[in-house]
Amino acid sequence: MSKVLIVDDQEAVRTALRVLLEINGFEVIATDNPDEALHLIAAEDVGVVLQDMNFDQEQTSGEQGVALFHRIHALDSDLPVLLMTAWASLETAVQLVKDGAADYLAKPWDDAKLLRSVQSLLRLRELHQENTRMRAQQARARASLASTYDLCGIVYASPMMQQVVSLAVHVAPSDAPVLVTGPAGSGKEMLADIVQKNSRRKDKPFVKVNAGGLPDELLEAELFGAEPGAFTGAQKLRIGRFEAAHGGTLFLDEIGNLSLGGQARLLRVLQTGEFERLGSSSTRKVDVRIVSATNVDLRKAIAQGRFREDLYFRLNVIELALPALAERADDIVPLAEHFLTEFAQGGPPFRLEPEAREALLLYDWPGNVRELHNRVQRATLTCSDRVVRAQDLGLQNAAGPPASTAAAREAERTPHAAADPERATVEEALLKAGGVVSKAAAELGMSRQALYRRMERLGIVLERRPKL
Repeated sequence: MSKVLIVDDQEAVRTALRVLLEINGFEVIATDNPDEALHLIAAEDVGVVLQDMNFDQEQTSGEQGVALFHRIHALDSDLPVLLMTAWASLETAVQLVKDGAADYLAKPWDDAKLLRSVQSLLRLRELHQENTRMRAQQARARASLASTYDLCGIVYASPMMQQVVSLAVHVAPSDAPVLVTGPAGSGKEMLADIVQKNSRRKDKPFVKVNAGGLPDELLEAELFGAEPGAFTGAQKLRIGRFEAAHGGTLFLDEIGNLSLGGQARLLRVLQTGEFERLGSSSTRKVDVRIVSATNVDLRKAIAQGRFREDLYFRLNVIELALPALAERADDIVPLAEHFLTEFAQGGPPFRLEPEAREALLLYDWPGNVRELHNRVQRATLTCSDRVVRAQDLGLQNAAGPPASTAAAREAERTPHAAADPERATVEEALLKAGGVVSKAAAELGMSRQALYRRMERLGIVLERRPKL
């Protein structure tokens, strides 16, 4: 377990805090000297600092505490600092919390609250360190993939996308059919591009067709071709998409919207590799790898009689399931910044304000990556001084106003918090984040949706400010 560092010039205070913490299972180190405190932070595994605001009994303004906090923050900006303050320097302590301190406790302190705060901050520190390790590991994994495979410029930071992209490049060299699933706008076509670029067929034709957008009367001619005179207006030979993709890959988008008649005709060519052009009795054979995509739940469509089960099993040898953007919050800001660079077109860069980042994370993104791209483009056209602010994104229906800090502080006082470390950790994160769930989720190293689910399980309900 990480250690608790006490920094206080009064021996009686240090002794009282040490005894309280040690009998409750914490490992403690203590000093009365700010310089030594910095040395201990650099040399020891310190998880939280309990810091006095005054180191000179003749001075009560808290200037020494301010200076020490900023030195600690410069040394390790993620190290939680819990300020111990007398009423005379309370206002200074409040300002330091705004500057990044974890919280403050007034002297004389409440033992139960102090223990609860230390426990929560240590847990948050551990979660943050684990999150940092995971992010570093994730970055190395992304770099490794990018150095070995062609990722087609895909931008992501989340573990969920790392798994999907990794699977895509590893199945790409085979000729097995691939089914890309996911909500509209989530990037299914880009995943198909990655499969093609890393396949043995990468230098062969890559033909794309919106299968769900083809009416039955045009389907056969579009997919299989047509001889001259095969239908009214057919004056010359038409090469179908299957024939055009011979030796390469055929991408069938929106496959879930294909009619039952179209499904039957598609199934035959997938089973045999054979087809006839419309108006011809000559059978042709093609060598084509199939990659398809859909935002339709095909299992449900099968149960409803809208999709053939035999076709489903032909298409779904390997499934690449793309999550919705809201389920991979780590990707939102990196994607937004990538789009800002794209829209800068080599000119002066756009800058994303912190409030805009918060608005991006609070929004549910029903239109997924496509909607994010459009919102960012809108922002670049409406912002001033190339600074993107929250209002430039036009996210009026974002996830409501943030919960009030007062409500979060009230949640911290619930009597069962001390008895439930998990609950206390979540409530402390919400308190530290001022009740903003996305910030608390980032601190805890989880997605916003995961934190909402945990809050529901723990029975944590935050009141919201009334809309003005």
